[in-house]
Amino acid sequence: MTTGNNLISSEEIIFYIDLTTENLTKEVLIEEIRSFIQKKTKYSDSTFGIVIFQEDDNPISFYNENDPKSITKVIENYWDLRPKNQSYFENGLFLILSYIFSENRLKRKICRIIVISDTPSKHSEEYHQAVYDLIVKSKNFSTIIDIIRIGESEYYEDDIKLKVISSETHGGTFYCHNKQFNDILSSLIKSKQEFNIIQGEEGGQILEQDKTFYEQLATELITLDPEDEEICSICELELCPICGAYSDEIHKCYNCNAKYHGCCASRYSLIKNIGFKHIFRCPQCESLLKLDEDYVNLIYEEEFEELQKIVQKQDIELVSQEEQDLEEVYEPEQYIEEEDQQEIIIEEISIEPQNLPLPPSLPSILKIEPPPSPPPPKKIRIGGFFGQEVEVDSINKTKEIKIISSRETLVIKENLSITALRPPRKRISLKFCKICGSSVKNVIKCPNCGATID
Repeated sequence: MTTGNNLISSEEIIFYIDLTTENLTKEVLIEEIRSFIQKKTKYSDSTFGIVIFQEDDNPISFYNENDPKSITKVIENYWDLRPKNQSYFENGLFLILSYIFSENRLKRKICRIIVISDTPSKHSEEYHQAVYDLIVKSKNFSTIIDIIRIGESEYYEDDIKLKVISSETHGGTFYCHNKQFNDILSSLIKSKQEFNIIQGEEGGQILEQDKTFYEQLATELITLDPEDEEICSICELELCPICGAYSDEIHKCYNCNAKYHGCCASRYSLIKNIGFKHIFRCPQCESLLKLDEDYVNLIYEEEFEELQKIVQKQDIELVSQEEQDLEEVYEPEQYIEEEDQQEIIIEEISIEPQNLPLPPSLPSILKIEPPPSPPPPKKIRIGGFFGQEVEVDSINKTKEIKIISSRETLVIKENLSITALRPPRKRISLKFCKICGSSVKNVIKCPNCGATID
């Protein structure tokens, strides 16, 4: 089957006209929107919509139009009927977002809202919060909101609210005079012209408290018609290969008739859900679908337990391998027997610098100042009372100077700390009995079978 990908290649731009004053005239607004649409269609095959309110909260809306005349005609017909004393900012966003959610049930597409406003809204904070909750959800449906505030004022009482709304949806808030409107609107063409955006399965974060909202938005799979072929679109088989049960009936998507076993759809939803394990988009038409949550959770638990066992087994093997690697890295130093060591003759000399011959590489004018006389050396025992007695120089215990007699080269060697010294290991001679194979040491006859040990 042809599955959907994450490449969103369709876009709809919706103009929301929320103008109550004459800061921007009807003629200028119509001309700039017509120019915007003409320029935009050169870059992409976008569709357009418009929303404008009349008095008494009566909205006029048109969506998914290709002809710029159909958009400007709405402004021509309803400009004089728009409200003159109140902004319907939240009402218009609520209306447009409801349309976007409905459209995205069938297919994902980028929806851009361009709000053209000149008056702050007087609605209560509770009204704004209700719309803000929808705006947070709209991020999961690839929605971008840009707001253009037209006016002479330097500050508006709803500045923070506008910036929060636009920033939440990766849009922008722009302030301008009526003569700057053309530049602001044209800049939105350039900044958003590339709408083929690769996104995740859903754009924003899905919150647990939004579960009911998405469950109501999604549609359940429906029963096959009598003439439908009973072959799953995922596994391409009639009998489910996962459970092997004839009771796992095939159902289909209401929009494109793609068919699914219950097990196949559940596994697909676990991998390609929108944030809830039982809600996913149809891989063929991207409609928002939902499955029985308890059934999907059952599949998830079975899959998770099996996966957890594999992970635990891999973790045990990894730990064992790490321990083995550590043993190899920190394996005790192998001591060389005295007969195998190469004889190196080292001549101990006095530390006094006047007794040191200068090497050829140093200039003859080099003079070494003698160090202060060291205190008497201290003696300690390594390995307890009966251990080896060692002399320790408390002042000059970092370095000592030795000369190899064969080359007479000056060598500076760092002393080892006493705690790093290790007593030499005694070599243990192990032998094996040729009769019974037992390992023995320091015996003439095998204690197991009595055979003579060579």
